[in-house]
Amino acid sequence: MLFAAIFIEQFGLPIPTLPFALAAGALAASGFLELGGVIAIGVLAALPGDLFWYELGRRRGLQVLRFLCRISLEPDSCVRRTRGFFEAGGAPALIISKFVPGFSTVAPPMAGMGRMGRLPFLVYATVGSLLWIAAFAGLGYALHDQLEWVARRAARLGSWAGVAVVILLLLYVAAKFLQRERIFRELRVARISPEQLRDRQLRGDGLQVVDLRHRDDIEFDGQRIAGALHIPFEEIEQRSAEIARDQEIVLYCT
Repeated sequence: MLFAAIFIEQFGLPIPTLPFALAAGALAASGFLELGGVIAIGVLAALPGDLFWYELGRRRGLQVLRFLCRISLEPDSCVRRTRGFFEAGGAPALIISKFVPGFSTVAPPMAGMGRMGRLPFLVYATVGSLLWIAAFAGLGYALHDQLEWVARRAARLGSWAGVAVVILLLLYVAAKFLQRERIFRELRVARISPEQLRDRQLRGDGLQVVDLRHRDDIEFDGQRIAGALHIPFEEIEQRSAEIARDQEIVLYCT
């Protein structure tokens, strides 16, 4: 079960592997499993998925990352956050990615896109998987008495425990959705539709269009408004002099 959960989760399906790692560690402390075997199984289960996404990243590049980001809870900033994560940590970010929710699956294709060698990738991916499974299986091993108490309580609750987990998950997803909707509502305060902008451009109205998107977002999307001046949002203060003051200004971002 531990192997199956980690194997499936590494291919992008939302399987919560942490409870399996904790449970396996607790069973090892009780003598039902070997802790070394649990760690080995965890590493062996994670590597096929890592290699799969790494090779796809090398061959398909942004197409793979686009697919993975589309199914994430925060698709608007997924590419930028992933690249920022790698730029900040370099290749060792692969090791940390196992501990960061949402990065475990997107990190291998990013490594492939960056043309990291297969051998260094295998080393970092193996070390990351080893540290992750060792940390949480070891935590389950150390806290096996407490985990057994929780398991007995959950067994008494029966199906209600599963219902509570599902409700919490739905509340989390709903909170993310409402957060995005709130941001979109704020953006609609002063907004021009794409059709209105095109009509005014065709009429020759004096407009300057400024593209505020990050370079990663442009590469990810692949589309630009013709004639737009590209100034990433973080550079707007330094490059504000490039924006005409005698025209109406239209800004757009993600």
